[in-house]
Amino acid sequence: MARGYRPVRRDELFLLPPDMREWLPADHAVWLVIRAVERHLDTSVLHARRRTGGAGAAGYDPDMLLALLVWGYACGVSSSRRLEELCWRDVAFRVICGGGVPDHVTIARFRADFPAVIGALFGQVLVLCARLGMGELGTVALDGTKITANASMKANRAEEHLRKLAGEAVARHADTDAAEDAVSGAGRRRDRVPPGGSAGGSRDERIAAALAGLEAERREAEQAREALRRAHAEAAAAGTPVRGRPPAGAEAELARGRVARAEAVQRAKIADWEARNAARAAAERPLPHRPKPAEDCARVRAARAALARAEAAQARRQRDRAGKAPVRNITDPDSRLMTTASGGFVQGYNAQNVTSADGLIIATELTSDANDVNWFEPMLRAAEGAAELITRHQPGTRRNDHGHAGPGQQPGRIGLILADAGYLSEHNLTIDGPDRLIATGKHRDLEKAARADRGGAAGDGPIAAMAARLRTEDGITAYRQRGHIAETPHGYIKHTMAFRQLRQRGQPSAAAEWKFAATVHNLFKAITTGHATQATLAALTA
Repeated sequence: MARGYRPVRRDELFLLPPDMREWLPADHAVWLVIRAVERHLDTSVLHARRRTGGAGAAGYDPDMLLALLVWGYACGVSSSRRLEELCWRDVAFRVICGGGVPDHVTIARFRADFPAVIGALFGQVLVLCARLGMGELGTVALDGTKITANASMKANRAEEHLRKLAGEAVARHADTDAAEDAVSGAGRRRDRVPPGGSAGGSRDERIAAALAGLEAERREAEQAREALRRAHAEAAAAGTPVRGRPPAGAEAELARGRVARAEAVQRAKIADWEARNAARAAAERPLPHRPKPAEDCARVRAARAALARAEAAQARRQRDRAGKAPVRNITDPDSRLMTTASGGFVQGYNAQNVTSADGLIIATELTSDANDVNWFEPMLRAAEGAAELITRHQPGTRRNDHGHAGPGQQPGRIGLILADAGYLSEHNLTIDGPDRLIATGKHRDLEKAARADRGGAAGDGPIAAMAARLRTEDGITAYRQRGHIAETPHGYIKHTMAFRQLRQRGQPSAAAEWKFAATVHNLFKAITTGHATQATLAALTA
């Protein structure tokens, strides 16, 4: 092939020269990727962003760039420089590019547009998989996985350090302005900053964003603690204390209230005794056993001892909090320091995925929340919406245990959702939605308890009922599917696709890149399982 082969137009992108068609077998997966992008994905938004006209060479076709990134991520290559290199020497990449070689800057800029289009592309691939007969919704599983951010843990800074850096930046800018005014005159500019700035903002902007996020989070946490503390205090004062452990910082206040009430009760006893004793004084029959003073009353002493313990615990927590100040990352302020399953730490995000029984990721979200429990309901609603989308496009030619419908029947929706103990709460067990099994402990502990006693768990409430259900044969059998369904996609993305670290920074861009990885996973799930072939893809467009 001659050097300088021109970038092709949209209408001839996949009409490759005959010699290039012979480079790869007709059943090679790259042809399926090309056909899927060309015939089954709506990339009009990407085409609207394409640069046309003006000086310089014509912009590369967005369909080609999208197919290039899909194939690259599937092969474990996400570096734009590495993709550019492979476009020169790898047959599959050269076939996708049609002889053109986009440089790494073009690839990186194209990927930066993902936040605007990735939601639609994810849904379109899900529809394509549904039309191919995939999407078994009888049993689905929700699970989270930590994904490393494009930032180092060494770039974490506490609030005091961030304030110092922000102050130094302000002083540095003031000195620079004064120096430039001295050279050029006040009000006259010597240069002009390019619009948009650098990707992810300058270092000073990231420091300001990290400091603002840390301050906002602290205010929200303080307001939540204050509201909870006030509710507990008001309930205790009204004589109807709230069940459960009081919020951190409220124990001392509640203990002071108990001391005050105990002292008031003892003083009332003394006053009552004195009033009755005065009434009997005339008859010279004084009452025996005068109540002890409040400071000598056993109940008051016990309340004061509890107050001393609560104050000591509060002081200890304040010291611990001072030694473990929250931090923010100045490279990616949206990322968080999170613990991993192995007990280590990672600077990254927590990806939430709902997976169907046949391995499709039907709903996904990248979060900065290290805890899973608050994401059960949002992911459940997203999965219900995805289930409706799948069932609208699914052939529905059979009925089996996974919820497919037979001829003349309405396709089923989600039958059962499985989740581990990280999602356990009474709220998540009782909200509207499909049937669910949420573990009340580690899986091995649940099965061990079930073997020891199959009669059910003692106690009342949704959590006790769920624990009892997980002791039954049906509960054990159903929950055993969770590990395979939920964790297989994570293994495929992180090991087969070698996608262990995000390249984009900031929550919107990082979330778009993760959703793109999930999109690639779904497309190749259809290809590797034989659902997507040249014949089936051609039949869908016939």
